[in-house]
Amino acid sequence: MEYYSSHINKLIEQLSRLPGIGAKSAQRLAFHILNMPKDQVEQLSASIVNAKANVQYCKNCYTLTDQEICPICNNPRRNRKVIMVVENTRDLAAYEKTGKYDGVYHVLHGAISPMLGIGPDDIKLKELMQRLSQDDIEEVIIATNSSLEGETTAMYISKLVKPTGIRVSRIASGVPVGGDLEYIDEVTLLRALEGRVEL
Repeated sequence: MEYYSSHINKLIEQLSRLPGIGAKSAQRLAFHILNMPKDQVEQLSASIVNAKANVQYCKNCYTLTDQEICPICNNPRRNRKVIMVVENTRDLAAYEKTGKYDGVYHVLHGAISPMLGIGPDDIKLKELMQRLSQDDIEEVIIATNSSLEGETTAMYISKLVKPTGIRVSRIASGVPVGGDLEYIDEVTLLRALEGRVEL
């Protein structure tokens, strides 16, 4: 890409580091940004910097939020006796869109993957077990993705939680094998939740 100036190359290089952005997409985005009005570019860069500076983990469920405790954990109408365990904040948002789940969440920020060197200590599992020992929990719904990593994580959590006497269930297979929760429609997610099975 020697035919671009060093500033353009740098921008393309940075954009191509984002997940799901290949070389062509990075070029397209770079030129789109360069053609945007200056104030829009400044708003975009400011929103990235502000989000990075102000977004943190919720002290209870570890979702990403700009408050100490996220709005879901803060909501007195939520059923705190049921915790749904998800891999990331995007999966939490997918379930929230159904409008039918009234429990709370626990966000792992990943899944166990020996191939990638991600073990139980690399995700928020310790924190989940702490919550289970401190709070009065009746059920843990495991809603990790139906990928190999998601299934491995589900079985691991089940083995940890079962001895505590808390009911452990797994969302049903209305979710296609290998499917990411964030891309699945609300009706399918709802069926997966309602048809959950005890582990």
